[in-house]
Amino acid sequence: MRKSRSLWRGALQGAAVALTTLACVAPAGAVDGVRRGEDYPTVVLADYVLACMKASGESRHVLEQCSCSIDVITTLIPYSRYEEAEAYLSLGQISGERGVIFRTSEESKAAVQDLRRAQVEAELRCF
Repeated sequence: MRKSRSLWRGALQGAAVALTTLACVAPAGAVDGVRRGEDYPTVVLADYVLACMKASGESRHVLEQCSCSIDVITTLIPYSRYEEAEAYLSLGQISGERGVIFRTSEESKAAVQDLRRAQVEAELRCF
């Protein structure tokens, strides 16, 4: 885990934009888009780290904490569950009756709860 984290940090250090571009143009499997048997795409990892840094500060120390955080999350929930929870959170922002099912269904609550638990564990380990 420590080795993959070091590789990830080194890649982010260069430029997050370059990572995103590489992930978009490289063929599947050409970039480190597969993590621990799950298919967390590089662009998702980079997006998480960038959003985390925006919320927490833009320093080298925060970069390391945010990278650690997504590494922990990838070990706790499969990408399909992460993607499902993110979709429910996004669709739950729709106002009125259209968005209520994405906020109140048992399925949406369970997926979001899994993601929240993973985020709490990541925060405890990394921040």
